[in-house]
Amino acid sequence: MAEDLDNQIDQDFTPIIRVYKSGRIERMRGTEVLPPSTEPSTGVSSKDLLIDPSTGLSVRLYLPAGHLHPDPNLPLLIYFHGGRFCIHSTSSPRYHKYLNALVARSNITVVSVDYRLAPEHPLPAAYDDSWAALRWAAGLADFKHVFIGGNSAGANIAHRMAMIAGNEGSDLGIKIKGMALSHSYFWGRDALEGESDDPKFREEMERLWRFVCPSTTEGTDDVWANPLREPAERLARLGCEKVMVWVAEKDIFRARGVAYCETLKKSGWNGDVKLVEHQGQGHGFHLENPECEQALELLEDLNGFLNQE
Repeated sequence: MAEDLDNQIDQDFTPIIRVYKSGRIERMRGTEVLPPSTEPSTGVSSKDLLIDPSTGLSVRLYLPAGHLHPDPNLPLLIYFHGGRFCIHSTSSPRYHKYLNALVARSNITVVSVDYRLAPEHPLPAAYDDSWAALRWAAGLADFKHVFIGGNSAGANIAHRMAMIAGNEGSDLGIKIKGMALSHSYFWGRDALEGESDDPKFREEMERLWRFVCPSTTEGTDDVWANPLREPAERLARLGCEKVMVWVAEKDIFRARGVAYCETLKKSGWNGDVKLVEHQGQGHGFHLENPECEQALELLEDLNGFLNQE
């Protein structure tokens, strides 16, 4: 009987993740891993550090060539990987390779956060872990310029960290200079202009959000999923000085990224926000095809954002 339950699907989010009636979880993507190393071609080094034994929270630290320790004179980026809160890790090849390339190009220190995943650890576990990692990074060195950023669900996390920093996080210990968001995983019950209004598709998106955040009472209209519903006075206190947002023409989240920038501008927030769109591209294209022309443009834009005084 137990064997039968182990093969009977309880929740199916193909091609992302499945949960069986026995409780067995099958992640269909994001399970490949690359260990930390020193990249021979660039000299960028990485290592994994356990920062909270009670939760198992760890980070992958990236240092540019010639650096054995974090240099406070270089920009620090705290990065959150994507994966809809339920797949991928800091060891995933797409993120490990991308951050190696970014550190080599931008001469920065990166802390990549290996937050806990749903459904074993539903939201807000990923937010709690990411906030803990931010506080830990504050003790690494007295960095002059600190940035946060991420892709997809990681962009969602970065936004949430900036909201906490600006509204409740006066004891963070570092000042966040900028936030870099690519293909942000934001959503909402009602379709925006240019967004799919197919009821079946939208119900599936709603179901996935409730899967990773079962405590929600508002579904994808919860401000964790839909920052457009944040009260303006809270959004106006977003805890960073500047924001850069990348969207892709063929990404299902494109309209959300555009609306996020517009809403932020109207909120009364006194920082600078810039939007960049890549035509003909889909969600996470720069991670899937990092050598294509537009991916290299995104990398160069990010380099400029991180190193501009």
